Amino acid sequence: MVNIKKLFSKENRNKTLALGLTGLVLVGGTVVFSMRKTLNVVVNGERTEIVTYKGTVQGALHDNGITLAPKDKVTPSLESKISKNETITINKAVNVKVKTEDGEKEIVSAEDNVENMLKSEGISFDDDDKILPDKKESLKDGMNVEVVKVDVKKVTEVHPIEFTTEVKKDESKPQTYTEVLNDGQDGEKKVTRELVYENGKEVSNNVIQELVVKEPVNKEVVKGTKETQTLSRGGESINFKKKLSVKSTAYNHPLGSSEAYTASGMHVLRDPNGYSTIAVDPSVIPLGTKLYVEGYGYAIAADTGGAIKGNRVDLFFNTEAEASNWGVRNLDVYILN
Repeated sequence: MVNIKKLFSKENRNKTLALGLTGLVLVGGTVVFSMRKTLNVVVNGERTEIVTYKGTVQGALHDNGITLAPKDKVTPSLESKISKNETITINKAVNVKVKTEDGEKEIVSAEDNVENMLKSEGISFDDDDKILPDKKESLKDGMNVEVVKVDVKKVTEVHPIEFTTEVKKDESKPQTYTEVLNDGQDGEKKVTRELVYENGKEVSNNVIQELVVKEPVNKEVVKGTKETQTLSRGGESINFKKKLSVKSTAYNHPLGSSEAYTASGMHVLRDPNGYSTIAVDPSVIPLGTKLYVEGYGYAIAADTGGAIKGNRVDLFFNTEAEASNWGVRNLDVYILN
């Protein structure tokens, strides 16, 4: 039978209290030990091990005196719950200068590289734009970043293709002879250029394609190459292309020059200061040929005669006396250019 009085005696009460306190200490210690966490904190790539009894990222950092600037980037977020051996990554914000076509501004950013910093700041760029330094360059304190807007335009214009002149040499013609066989015509081509602008300023202009739309037609010219000979008479230089040695006779017409006509339809004419008409053999000197006759002057082959065959000429004079005075002479005639 249990002695109740003995059970609640002073001695037994003290023993029971001691045992209860010991149990509380053991339980409390177990709870505290279970709240202790060892974490890894990586700040800008440098790893540190910390111990905390807090349940969130923010609490753990505060526990260990790790302060954050407003733009520092923490992963996971400050409100996130943490567990043992978890890693907290902190990217400390740095100061950078960004220059664009709109100007320059200072930025504080905790992004890992240039590209992500620009995106987070709402600075737009295209694939063609230049970003200095490279987009994937790690962000560093004091870095200068430049965004150059690059615009590429293609322009197509029509340009003429100038014709060239082809000269054909003719040894049978004098050097003064020129004949245009074909006037020539310009062609056309489409020229496409690529223009590159950086921040609105043209930096290059290159031809990337040429397409011939119409071929040019070349000009064709015949040029005489036969050397011109010069005859000097009375201080006058006479250019000629051929010299003939002929027998000359003389004639006049009873009707006078105003009434008589040559075989070519011209009036017979004697003009010491101009061109006189003479008779020739057209097979030797074609009608219409201009000549210089020694002792007679300038003449034009305008007439023919039954007795005028081969290297013979018959010179017209206004009077019978002049014709008789001339008689028959062997001389040179010069076919003019």
